[in-house]
Amino acid sequence: MDLKLKDKVIVVTGGSKGIGFGICEVLAAEGAIIFIIGRNQPTIIKAAEDLEASGATVAFAFAELTDPKQCENAIKSAVERFGKIDGLVNNAGVNDGVSLENGNYEDFMSSLQKNLVHYYLMAHHALPELKKSKGAIVNIGSKTSVTGQGGTSGYAAANGGRNALTREWAVELLPYSIRVNAVMVAECFTPLYERWIKTFDEPEKKLKGITEKIPLENRMTTAREIGNSVAFLLSEASSHTTGQLVYVDGGYTHLDRAL
Repeated sequence: MDLKLKDKVIVVTGGSKGIGFGICEVLAAEGAIIFIIGRNQPTIIKAAEDLEASGATVAFAFAELTDPKQCENAIKSAVERFGKIDGLVNNAGVNDGVSLENGNYEDFMSSLQKNLVHYYLMAHHALPELKKSKGAIVNIGSKTSVTGQGGTSGYAAANGGRNALTREWAVELLPYSIRVNAVMVAECFTPLYERWIKTFDEPEKKLKGITEKIPLENRMTTAREIGNSVAFLLSEASSHTTGQLVYVDGGYTHLDRAL
């Protein structure tokens, strides 16, 4: 399917690795112009090189997303480079394990800054351009917002906020024909996920126990599969879809685990 994303300028936070890079790979294949925002300079440069090697047009801005001014400047850089923004993918974040029992106020607030606040800042600063283009926003969310996980109050709260903002923005931006949706992730094997698995005494056994509980094909979701759904939601093919939380998880969140 031609999603008609050719030459559309799409901003992707955290687009240099894991789910973010999978999203960028799909967008590149659709002919979109990709603008990556993040703080890890070596991985961003490498990602841009890899995407350009596939024929994509890519640019980037280095930004610490917990810094409001850097968020604003990064969006300005995208507009200065390409003259427009057609879509925003809020993806950057980290499951940082700030728990109720062993966490504290400072770490909890830091988790919200790392995982939620920049979603607002990116959308706020991109909005003038999105109004011109009648663009779309896709927020990447997590099953933790609806299932809980244990030991990760900050991340779960941030993801609950992502869900709420998706619906709130979908309502607020109706007059501008800007669609806002979220792609919800459960078990997707990324570098961060791999590091988490390795914290267990028997990581291979732990991973096997997880994948066995994923109803569809008993396997992890791939970053490219997340990217496929993101591209669809950014495109005209989903022109009457807004305010939706789309679960791309092999049925993990809602289907009976006893299957």
